Amino acid sequence: MAGGSCVVIKGMTPDEIAEVRPQLLGFTAEMLGGLARKDQRAAGELYVRGLLADGQRKSMVPMAQRLGVDHQRLQQFITSSTWDYAAVRRSVARWFAGHQPMQALVVDDTGFPKDGDASPFVARQYSGTLGKTANCQVAVSVHLASDEASCAADWRLYCPEGWDDQALEDPVAAAAARRRRERAGIPDEVRHREKWRLALDMIEEMTGPGGWGVLDEATAAGGTRPVVAADIGYGDNALFREQLTAAGWQYALAVKGGTTAHDGSDAPLARPYGGLGQPPKPAYPGPPATLRTLALAHAGQARPVTWRHGTRASRDNPDAAMASHFLAIRVRPASRHITRAADRSYPACWLLAEWPPEADEPTGYWLSTLPEGTPVEELVRLAKVRWRIEHDYRELKTGLGLDHFEGRSYLGWHRHVTLAVLAQAFITKARTDPKAPAPG
Repeated sequence: MAGGSCVVIKGMTPDEIAEVRPQLLGFTAEMLGGLARKDQRAAGELYVRGLLADGQRKSMVPMAQRLGVDHQRLQQFITSSTWDYAAVRRSVARWFAGHQPMQALVVDDTGFPKDGDASPFVARQYSGTLGKTANCQVAVSVHLASDEASCAADWRLYCPEGWDDQALEDPVAAAAARRRRERAGIPDEVRHREKWRLALDMIEEMTGPGGWGVLDEATAAGGTRPVVAADIGYGDNALFREQLTAAGWQYALAVKGGTTAHDGSDAPLARPYGGLGQPPKPAYPGPPATLRTLALAHAGQARPVTWRHGTRASRDNPDAAMASHFLAIRVRPASRHITRAADRSYPACWLLAEWPPEADEPTGYWLSTLPEGTPVEELVRLAKVRWRIEHDYRELKTGLGLDHFEGRSYLGWHRHVTLAVLAQAFITKARTDPKAPAPG
């Protein structure tokens, strides 16, 4: 398959598995090389092979049946064998950064519907994946991405407050939470933490000092520092944007049209001083406007942009061009969480608005800290790159059993997810290597 394909693997037949088995053995040996024992590395390859194989369920018993092994071998490897899933994730992320283009770190979260209350961090909570409040787990993930390929590199299970006994004032509820945590084997240091903070933790783990060295791998391969992309659930949070800026990250983040900002040309003005007390600080002459209002005021600047070509060509669109109309203007988002300059001005950034010709007003908004001279085509491409995360979730769940784990341990969930990510990385390697037989 060509690079950049968004075809989702459905599962491989035994013959297809046999054809790629030599490549799979080599890749898993590289990614699982940190595991101490040969039998662990063999069990890891076996589990990945089970995830790749065709079949409706990718939980342990049906996978073992298809593989012709005792399911306890898989269960022992996932639940009780001693190995570090974070080290495997690190290997996969470093491989991707060194061998694939990496233009963005894309942040999102996804839901896992569950019955009962025993699975780690299951609760009645809102899931954007499900589009409603339901009994589910929610996981935050950070993906390494370009238009050509992506890797679901790092994951955190979100801990609701009801699972954090230290956050509960009711002693009965706290005791019940402690029992659930003990049964699920949840480490004591894993506590309730906002999803956007979990995303920042993972970005730091992958790219910060003493971390995974993902940026070093990308730089050594001739790449540049990626931007951070995310949907409204993260981008509309001024604290998240401010923390990214403080850490040196540029971003292209979706936001709500009701988010407020000053026009990029606005500046604080000195206020009269009567000579008593502290002089008043400079202030903007008027209140900030919504991004919707600012975009409407620049309607004449909207123009057509094609950001990529998909796979669904038609008679009317033979090139499968992904295109719409956009405008890009400079604005100064206003929030008490944003650090101001000495003159009390807010920092300027891009407002990107998508405004299809048939629409009465913009249908999407992004804020971006890419440099002032950035072409609108580049702004659009990076704002839209998060389509890769939807592809990853779909492929991981539909083809690789990401949400099929039936165990009830925190460690087991993370190990299963890690091996699903390894399986997807193998698919990516095969897709982008013209010499390799492509799975799916």
